[in-house]
Amino acid sequence: MKKAITSLFAVMALMLALSPATSAREEHPEIRQALQALRDARVHIAEAKHDFHGHRADALRATDEAIRQLEICMQYD
Repeated sequence: MKKAITSLFAVMALMLALSPATSAREEHPEIRQALQALRDARVHIAEAKHDFHGHRADALRATDEAIRQLEICMQYD
């Protein structure tokens, strides 16, 4: 009986170690959501029928830079 319980725990530990769920906790979900929101906003700004009273180019540059900075942050997590 003791050997069976030990074997069961060993199998469970192995399954847990090999399971993708062991790293299931997403790192910085808020930053990932912000990245997606910025990418969506960039598409909206770029495809808009007007230039936002001359601010489209600046808004696109700022959005690109914000995306770039957040992507860099995620690399050093």
